Amino acid sequence: MRLAELVAASLTIKRVGYGRVMLNPTDRTIMISGANRGLGNAIARRLYSDGYNVSVGGRDVEALRRSMEGCEDSRVLCHRYDAAEPGTDATWLDATVERFGSLSGLVNNAGIIDTAGLEALTEDGLDALWSVNVKAPFRMIQLALPLLRADGSGRVVSIASLSGVRVMGKFAPGYAMSKHAVLALSEATKQAGWDDGVRVTSVCPGFIATDMTSDFGEDPATMIDASDLAELISTTISLPNTASVAQLNVACRLEPHF
Repeated sequence: MRLAELVAASLTIKRVGYGRVMLNPTDRTIMISGANRGLGNAIARRLYSDGYNVSVGGRDVEALRRSMEGCEDSRVLCHRYDAAEPGTDATWLDATVERFGSLSGLVNNAGIIDTAGLEALTEDGLDALWSVNVKAPFRMIQLALPLLRADGSGRVVSIASLSGVRVMGKFAPGYAMSKHAVLALSEATKQAGWDDGVRVTSVCPGFIATDMTSDFGEDPATMIDASDLAELISTTISLPNTASVAQLNVACRLEPHF
């Protein structure tokens, strides 16, 4: 059994002293952005297999449908969403609520990277990073927060990065700046929704073996497997309100601080 499976199994054990159990996924709906491939798709398929309704958003709806093949249509909604295009977020959210009647969780996964060093980074590049990596999840959270409050156990997961808690030498400082901002957004969301049962987690992984990292020159065998990270995220959003995980750092190699 893999480590992630052992962690998940241990956390599903009933808290005997208090009678608390993991949240029941039945009739709980989770929205996942950027879900047609890579980590987003791994998260969507994991949550579906756990019993959640999943609403997946991406720019290419047909790609979303192909990525969710084999799943029952009654528990899956594939909808167009472009993190760089304001307005598609509200349309996606409205369609999700119309289809499933409520919302229990939001996973902000869509993101881009610019690997330019500090001296080569442009304002246009920084604007693009800010638009997709920061402003898009900000808009989604603002729109979803009333529904998550109404749920009583609403969950928000934003995919940051270890680059959100450190800068790796000269690599991608603009990306790191945007992911540092995601941590601040998560903290603000936690403060805003805590009294209504909203719990927020920033997930900060190192290199994940996806197409986004395929040109980095790293060995995929030494990277985080997307399915392992998806399993940890599934466990995190299933915890009761009394066991909130504010930040989940997941490293694939030895780092000074993790």
